[in-house]
Amino acid sequence: MYPRLRSLREDRDLNQTEVAGMLSMSQTGYSKYETGENDIPTAVLIKLSRFYGTSIDYLLGESDDPHRY
Repeated sequence: MYPRLRSLREDRDLNQTEVAGMLSMSQTGYSKYETGENDIPTAVLIKLSRFYGTSIDYLLGESDDPHRY
């Protein structure tokens, strides 16, 4: 799951600070999601899914289709 977060962010030319701002959290906190150091709360998964226009299944690695809902 965690490499997908980084890939989605980089594909949109965003840095961690920008995504963290959208989530109303610190860059350090968001970085821990991308590295797998911290589990991602459900509410944050929902926000990321909406932000990137992808499914939660894709974010979690349960699907290789980013648009399967």
